[in-house]
Amino acid sequence: MARNHEVTTKNDLLNPDGTLREPGWSKSLIQTYNRESIAAPKFRIKEWDYYLILADKHAVAFTLSDDGYIGMQSASLLVFDEKNPWEQTSSILNFFPMGKYKLPRTSDVGDIHYHDKKLDLDFIVTEGKRRIVGEYRKFKDGKTLKVDITLTQPPMDTMVIATPWKENKKAFYYNQKINCMRAEGYAEFDGVRYEFNPETDFGTLDWGRGVWTYDNTWYWSSGNGIIDGKSFGFNIGYGFGDTSAASENMIFYDGKCHKLDRILFEIPDDVMKPWKFISSDGRLDMDFVPIYDNVHSFDIGIISQHGHQVFGKFFGTAILDDGTKLTINGLTAFAERVRNRY
Repeated sequence: MARNHEVTTKNDLLNPDGTLREPGWSKSLIQTYNRESIAAPKFRIKEWDYYLILADKHAVAFTLSDDGYIGMQSASLLVFDEKNPWEQTSSILNFFPMGKYKLPRTSDVGDIHYHDKKLDLDFIVTEGKRRIVGEYRKFKDGKTLKVDITLTQPPMDTMVIATPWKENKKAFYYNQKINCMRAEGYAEFDGVRYEFNPETDFGTLDWGRGVWTYDNTWYWSSGNGIIDGKSFGFNIGYGFGDTSAASENMIFYDGKCHKLDRILFEIPDDVMKPWKFISSDGRLDMDFVPIYDNVHSFDIGIISQHGHQVFGKFFGTAILDDGTKLTINGLTAFAERVRNRY
């Protein structure tokens, strides 16, 4: 099967035996995900919605997840101050949620609501809009983080992949990345209001459902901005499963996707030194100058995560399907390397 097999026919994601029906990539969630069709114990099923909203000088991120025998609900605030950049992530771990949060089967419709003594967080989906609203009490130093951000999502292409694992045919990764959603709203913490302007700022959704093998390292980079007056975004990465049918490497321009082939992340030993990204088809060539390394790490026995989510500036070129060359000049975005064991 070709490395970049495009799925174009609407069908169930899984066969009756729980294996992927058609590994490949698509521009939307054309394959239908049904939790009941999974041929794995409930404690191995992983479902999550992750939003990152990024401005030039600050960012916020929010996760609501149900990963079988553990769930993680988290909020992050990042401030890219030139003299003193800082980040705070606060998380709540839930043991053995195993589907009780009822995360939607699709990103297109359905809300997610999470409420406990520390966190009220809602992901609300309406036609053409996504709203993230809530507050995290005692987020840092006993102070509350509040957020109310709306992302605008006009009809546009997205990145979707469905990939298996060679060592376990009933493990799969069904993932959608929605780039280029204009962001409007704010996050407020410690008397400071961090605004997001839809003229310049964007949000990205990482929507995932699946069953993974135990130990995986992923590489992911994503960014959004304006080039020549039109929205531009990119999503690149690898590391999850057998990607012989699909890579998740894609350029977005003015609402349309442009598929790329393989990309390797050239990461120095010191992640705060410049990185390099070049696609095998020569259509994406970027240098990455780091500003801040958002290190995240936890280890509670058999469950652990260790990663570097590095924010910085991207410079380079991207070539569209018709040969048009775009210049990327100082786009604020991120690139990460993360190892998960759970």
